[in-house]
Amino acid sequence: MLQVISLLLENKPGALMRVTGLLSQRGYNIESLTVARTLDPELSRMTIAVEVDSTLRQQVIKQMNKLINVLQATDMTDSPSVFREMLLVRVRTPQESRAAVLKEAEIFGGRVVDSSTEGFAIEVTGDPEKLNEFVDVMRSYGEIDVTRSGVLAIGLEPKKLRLQPPVPTKAGVLVTEPKD
Repeated sequence: MLQVISLLLENKPGALMRVTGLLSQRGYNIESLTVARTLDPELSRMTIAVEVDSTLRQQVIKQMNKLINVLQATDMTDSPSVFREMLLVRVRTPQESRAAVLKEAEIFGGRVVDSSTEGFAIEVTGDPEKLNEFVDVMRSYGEIDVTRSGVLAIGLEPKKLRLQPPVPTKAGVLVTEPKD
């Protein structure tokens, strides 16, 4: 079963490697991975889609929460969440099919980001199933090239992460610890 995991982690060298290393050590293949800084430049949000047996999902979350630099790992798979992915597709199509391609892109909420005499580059965002359907439709119009982002997820539950304020240490270095 595909598990979508959202991680809040410190934006430090090696943090990504520790998370992906944990998954690869256990023989899990990462289907998609997205990571970027949050509004706080000290923190990053990572979203991972990984194929995990449903009986082991909670175990994976517990192991990730123990990693250095990980402040919170959350299983988004079954919780109220919104999942989105972005797709860029280059469609090479004959002149007589161009109007139909534009109409299909409009139906799927796509946006033409480049146009040439050979065809279009179209950007579409949505849930992964919708994007799969769009790719299938575009294949019928000619040769295509596809690039996809990884899945992004945001929880819809009102519960927010609560972190303790930084605690000064004896060396004068501030430490941020997660609050239960």
